[in-house]
Amino acid sequence: MTVEEHLASTQSIANLIDQTLLKPEANSEDIVRLCREAAEHNFWSVCVNPYWVRLAAATLEASPVRVCTVIGFPLGANRMKVKTAEARLALAEGATEIDMVLNIGALRSGDFAPVRNEIAELAGIAHTAHALLKVILETCLLNDDRKLTACRFAVEAQADFVKTSTGFSTSGAAESDVRLMRQAVGDSMGVKASGGIRSLAAVRRMVEAGANRIGTSAGVQILREFRDGVEPLAHPATTARPDSY
Repeated sequence: MTVEEHLASTQSIANLIDQTLLKPEANSEDIVRLCREAAEHNFWSVCVNPYWVRLAAATLEASPVRVCTVIGFPLGANRMKVKTAEARLALAEGATEIDMVLNIGALRSGDFAPVRNEIAELAGIAHTAHALLKVILETCLLNDDRKLTACRFAVEAQADFVKTSTGFSTSGAAESDVRLMRQAVGDSMGVKASGGIRSLAAVRRMVEAGANRIGTSAGVQILREFRDGVEPLAHPATTARPDSY
């Protein structure tokens, strides 16, 4: 899809959004509220911590909104066995998308084998369960060479997305990183921009840079901006949800 097609209507924008609540203080009422908002606005998914997957899946049982969760979050420093166990449990409890934090320290150390192996292992686990895998790079902690290496490993493993950030480190998504990641993976997979995206203008910048999924806690506000004409887009609406990503 083109940039303008992605931003043509409230539904096409909603199709981009993983409506996210990963704050440690979030309680069950917050999760249910998140899911109901997502169902009302038909966001692509909700993204919640693993503890809340079962509740989110139950709340969204009658909705097309998917349940996404995070693995090895937010540091990426768990052993692969821990990440794989966490992923299997989340999938068994109803997650259909997995956002894993790669082993940032190993990648920065040039210890590439464990990074490559855990991405491949988690991709296999996700795909066996007919789920998607997104690989969080935490771009603010990597130089461009390491970002490109991580993207290469994700492509080799046939992951479904590379993702910029957890939102819990020193900074979030940057247009330059999204552009670099899109160039690295080409059209073979998705690019998710996440961290600090709170406005329709920011969504536009990330989509223009190459993102085709947005992680944000401000999805409702972003759709409200569109409806209120803060950034009017006069292209015809499309209501179809995309077949992939």
